[in-house]
Amino acid sequence: MRWQRLFSDLEAQAEELAAGEFDAEVAERTRIEVGKLRLVDRLRATTGHPVQISCAGAGSVSGQLDQVGSDWVLLTESPGREVLVPVQSVMSLVGLGALSAAPGSEGKVASRLDLRHALRRIVRDRAPVQIMLTDGSRADGTLDRVGADFIELAEHPRGEPRRATAVLRVRTVPLAALALVRPW
Repeated sequence: MRWQRLFSDLEAQAEELAAGEFDAEVAERTRIEVGKLRLVDRLRATTGHPVQISCAGAGSVSGQLDQVGSDWVLLTESPGREVLVPVQSVMSLVGLGALSAAPGSEGKVASRLDLRHALRRIVRDRAPVQIMLTDGSRADGTLDRVGADFIELAEHPRGEPRRATAVLRVRTVPLAALALVRPW
């Protein structure tokens, strides 16, 4: 009978040790998986929900998260106005849920649709915009060009279409300095 208790006690200790090792392994694997997550993976899981984004130089913007690209997000603010936010200008976010999309689950095509592609769409539309820069400055006009790492904005007065006679100057802005883009 003493041997039965001894073996039962040894078996319980082995089970406890195995459970502790299992818990430690699960915790370590969880840390490794979380370490693979990118901000856009967190954002993709929040599409369709309200968020608040604090942007360098532009302050806070709030709205429904509509689309997430490889390095940009598109919000619809309360009056129905869209705002394009480069991920590099994001300082913090409020409103992300507990879920994340799996890294790389956006697909090959979507992963290549970067900020330059989104900006080129605005160039094609010839829509007047306001850009805000990470230093807090802003400019109004029409995007003329999107290069590999810059944009060119033909500055003209609000309410006037982009005509050669209305253009006051052309501003070249590195993409790294872009905080957000809003339509007028």
